[in-house]
Amino acid sequence: HGNAPPKNIDFSSGTIELDIRGRNEFLNSFPGIAFHASDTSRNYEVIYFRPFNFRSPDPVRRTWSVQYMSLPEYGYDRLRKENTGQFESEILPNPNPEDWIHARIVIKKDSIKVYMNGMDKPSLTTKSLGKRGNGMFSLWTDATVTDFANLVIAPDR
Repeated sequence: HGNAPPKNIDFSSGTIELDIRGRNEFLNSFPGIAFHASDTSRNYEVIYFRPFNFRSPDPVRRTWSVQYMSLPEYGYDRLRKENTGQFESEILPNPNPEDWIHARIVIKKDSIKVYMNGMDKPSLTTKSLGKRGNGMFSLWTDATVTDFANLVIAPDR
């Protein structure tokens, strides 16, 4: 996984909106955003998506469509094992895994809400497990092709 930090963006709380297009490649497409980063390797919080699960015939895999993690302490495997269903969720209605998705991510001091494709109800509501409260913002992805567009960062004032 890698980060592509926009220059000079320090982020604490507010709303981040963007369009993302991942790929329908099983275990190979994980686009998202990292925030509150102290570095670009393993110390940050992240919201990311698994497009290959959006319309999976397996209902459990569909609940793994949008994920929150706080690295290095709280990876997806630990969160899934210790807090099943609290830090990942299905996106309803289920998007096409090859289509652009629009995410509005509201980050507060102790909570995170992810609204998808203009919906009023969040697809994911979770508490923040990060200890920093501010830090670098970056686009986050893996080695596969990911497209990002229309990034808007509106910090709380």
